[in-house]
Amino acid sequence: MELQDRAEELRGQGLGVAAISYDSEEVLADFSQRRGITFPLLSDDDSAVITEFGILNTVAAEAVGPNKDDPDVQADARQYVSVFGASPMIVGTPFPGTFMLDAQGTVTSRFFEEFYRERNTTANVMLRLGAGLSPIAAIEGSTAHLNITAYPSNPNITVGTRFSVAVEIEPNDGIHLYAPGAEQMGYKVIGLTLDPVPHIRFEPVQFPASEIYHFEPLDERVPVYQQRFTLLQEAVVSGEPEAEEALAKIDAVTLSGTLNYQACDDTLCFDPVSVPLSFTLDVETLDRQRVTR
Repeated sequence: MELQDRAEELRGQGLGVAAISYDSEEVLADFSQRRGITFPLLSDDDSAVITEFGILNTVAAEAVGPNKDDPDVQADARQYVSVFGASPMIVGTPFPGTFMLDAQGTVTSRFFEEFYRERNTTANVMLRLGAGLSPIAAIEGSTAHLNITAYPSNPNITVGTRFSVAVEIEPNDGIHLYAPGAEQMGYKVIGLTLDPVPHIRFEPVQFPASEIYHFEPLDERVPVYQQRFTLLQEAVVSGEPEAEEALAKIDAVTLSGTLNYQACDDTLCFDPVSVPLSFTLDVETLDRQRVTR
């Protein structure tokens, strides 16, 4: 379990970790023992806290209620409750997600998904907050114009995993790379392209804030990167049953792609460059053992 694997590192950043579910103390104790969990697992077996936080999954009750055969209810149940069919045992569950709280207990950010089987990893949440954890299996390289450190947020994936590929880029002195918006002036924006992978979808690349570069000979002001920055490419492993079936037959997935850019200095632009990138991620199976309530 990733939270457990990252627990010490999170504590080192001054972050505490706790998980809450509607499962009984017995179920959580069994899970904790089997998986070696050292952070608190909180039992909210009457869903009181879940309800107070406003994340009670009301669709679960509808899916086993008098309108359970309504097509709209069934569609909602498939998205928010279970692709395998709803049951009374699921009533009381929360919409799964992550809250980040400050020292005063105020929620500072939260991460929830549209599909209940898609879950952000801890490392992905930290990357999105700009407080990434230690890179795992990083690839380091350089070109004539910049240095690159690229890594996946997680070394392992499973059904529904939402993770990221991060590419940290440090331009050489005097070099600038074009940021989004520069294409409107005819310049080539730096980009990350990953090849299609079955059962994995890629979200649009997330670009950090840029700065304006004044090219005096043409009196142009263009958005660029001149200092170290990071591109984030989020990816989501499908949560559909067919994806689970396919992933159960393999041990690893390889992500391949290219970082494409055109670097310039104060006097000229160099030829476009494509840097190949490749990562291999282990595939894990879901933990389905639980005790009936």
